[in-house]
Formats: sequence, structure tokens, C-alpha cells
Amino acid sequence: MSDEGKRIDGKLIAEDVVAIAKAHTEKLVATKGVVPGLAVIIVGEDPASQVYVASKGRKAKECGFHSVQHTLPADTSEADVLTQVQALNEDAAIHGILVQLPLPKHIDENKVIQTIAPEKDVDGFHYMNVGKLGTGDVSSAFVPCTPTGSMILIRRVLGDDLSGLNAVVIGRSNIVGKPMASLLLSANCTVTIAHSRTKDLEGLTRTADIVVAAVGRPEMVKGSWIKKGATVIDVGINRIDAPERGEGKTRLVGDVDYQDALDHAAHITPVPGGVGPMTIALLMGATITSACRHADFETPDF
Repeated sequence: MSDEGKRIDGKLIAEDVVAIAKAHTEKLVATKGVVPGLAVIIVGEDPASQVYVASKGRKAKECGFHSVQHTLPADTSEADVLTQVQALNEDAAIHGILVQLPLPKHIDENKVIQTIAPEKDVDGFHYMNVGKLGTGDVSSAFVPCTPTGSMILIRRVLGDDLSGLNAVVIGRSNIVGKPMASLLLSANCTVTIAHSRTKDLEGLTRTADIVVAAVGRPEMVKGSWIKKGATVIDVGINRIDAPERGEGKTRLVGDVDYQDALDHAAHITPVPGGVGPMTIALLMGATITSACRHADFETPDF
């Protein structure tokens, strides 16, 4: 079945978010003389992380930010990483600090993340921000970029008030599943968090007006699991073998069987081109928001 009219174009909406961030940056610079600053710390040579950090840097420059990257060798001590974070906490030109995960095994990731000043924690992983989100203080919290981006996609097709809608979030990670559930609750959804041990996951998913799949299993959610007219947000990014493309070739798929789900869903995000582009766009959004709060200036509305 054709996806025309059903496909939620994350790439297009992400471009809109970046355009808002860029315009707001120009206003902030012109009015307050403040340039948003984003610093990324990367430890080691993980190729996927290198690619991701490079794309963050390019996007930050596109938005007119002051962009800084600290690349540390893989054998950097935990103490030295913490010292680097502390220096950025104290740097008035930096409004967003991001530590690229995963970190090498000898470094305690949580300790590093909790050292970031909460008001500069644009990834939304500090306990202070997690607590604000959990208690419904969404307006002053930094929320992880992937659920924030997913929420914008939902709101673009369903509006801001989701009262009376049932949402099922498949996946309970601290990065996507739990914050996603909190955002949906704040928008007045009735929310169920499901996972691999949920009894009759298929039957439960079929009750949902909104399905967010963030479980990390290729095409696990079948079309028959989707209620007619539901909105489906597929957070999964899985690389699978694609022999039809030639020997040794692979392709990216989500946690939802996209073609199968098209027959049932009213709106659905593709993989790639759905949630993915939103994640980096919302990192830019969080950085300009942080700079505006720091300068006591109106924050952008995405």
C-alpha cells in the first residue's frame, strides 16, 4: 500500500525545528548579544560516535551556535573527564554540554552525566531534569531529544491536547521509553508502558491510539498489532541483512513492520527519515532554549 498522506516526514519537520532555532538565535544575538554555545565531549574512537558528533557540530554551526568539540583519547582517566565537564560547567560561553555515549568501560557514565550542571544538561539525563519531567514540570526540564522529537511529530498530526487517547509505549529505557511516557501523560493521554515481558503485548498494542515502538527488535510490531487509525512512532533503528541488494549488503529498518502497518495506521514514521532527524534537531532546540533561559530571553516554541 502507498504511504502517501500517512507517512510522517521527520526530515521535513526537523528542518522546520532547525529553522526556528536558527531564527531565534539571530534574535537572541541581536537583542542580548548572546551566542548559544554547545560543547560535545567524546572519549575514544568509536566510528559511529564520531559520525554522530560530526553531524551535531555541523548542525550547530548551521544554527549560528558557538560549537566546541573535545576529543579525548580512549585511555583518558575518569578524573580527567570529570575535570573537563567541570570546566565547561564554569564556561559562560557554553549553554549546552553533551557527553557522547557510550564511554569506555573504565569510566562511570552516570557519574559523568550527574556532574553536568542541570541547566546545561541538554540531553536531559541529569536526575534534576529526570525528576522535573517525572513530576510534570515539562516547561523547565530538559527532556531527552528523541522523545521530545517524537512528541513534536505526534503533535503535528494530532494537535496539542491528546485527552482521551490511549498510548502504548513499547520499551522502558531511561533514554526513550520512560520520558516518552511522561510526555504523553503531560499531554493528557492514558499511558501504558509495555516491554518484552508484557503479557499479550500484541493484544495490548491493539488498544492504542498512539503506539511508540522503542524496543530495539527489527520489525517486531506487525501490522495486525495496530488499531485502525492509530498513530505509530517508530523509534527503532536496526540494521539487517539485505541479500536482495547484493552480497553483504544491509538496510535499516525500525521496530515496526512499516509496509504491514501501513494498512492499519492513519499516521506512521518511516525508518530512516522519521524520528532520527528529529533527535539532532531537538538538541539544537535544547541548546538555544538553554541560552535563552540564561539570558532571561523568551524561549522558542517548537
